[in-house]
Amino acid sequence: MKRYIALLRGINVGGKNKIIMSKLKMEIEKLGFSNVATYLNSGNIIFSSPIDDENKCSILINAMIKEKFDLKISVHTILQANLKEALNNAPEWWGSDNKDIYDNLIFMLPSLTFEKLYDEIGNPNQKYEKIHHCNNVIFWSFIRKDYQKTKWWSKTASTKSKELITIRTANTVRKIVTM
Repeated sequence: MKRYIALLRGINVGGKNKIIMSKLKMEIEKLGFSNVATYLNSGNIIFSSPIDDENKCSILINAMIKEKFDLKISVHTILQANLKEALNNAPEWWGSDNKDIYDNLIFMLPSLTFEKLYDEIGNPNQKYEKIHHCNNVIFWSFIRKDYQKTKWWSKTASTKSKELITIRTANTVRKIVTM
C-alpha cells in the first residue's frame, strides 16, 4: 500500500466550502482508503491505498466530495514519498525558523506546468520574494511584513490557473509528510 496526501483547495476558508474533517475522514474511509488522518481544517488528508495512481485517487475523492458535500473543488493527490523527495531538494533559503519570512509550497495539479503558471504570474519581486521550482511544486518565500509588495501574493489568487494550484505553509507540509 502506498501512502498519499490529498490536498483540497479552498475549503473552510472564510466560511465558504465548509467540510467537517471528521465527516470527510469517514467518507474517505468508505472509499476503501486506510490509515486515514486529517490535519488542520484546511483540507489535508493523509491515507494509504492500494491504488497505484495519484490521479485516480484525486478523481475518487473529488467525486465523493461532490456527491456527499455538494461541493466542486480541486483535489491534488501526491505520493507522500514524492513530497518527501521534494522537501529534500528544497532551496537552502526555504523553511527556516526566521519568523520574518513566510515560507509556502505551491502545489500544481498535473495539468498545469510551471512554465504556464510562471508566464501568467511573471517574475517574482526579487526584493521581497523568492521562488524555486522542483518537480510539480514551487517553493515560495516572502518577507512577511511586505507581502503586499510581492508580485506572487495577489497573482496566485487572481491568475487564470488559480483552480489548478493549492498552497500550504512550510510547517503544514512538514507535518503532513510525516503522518
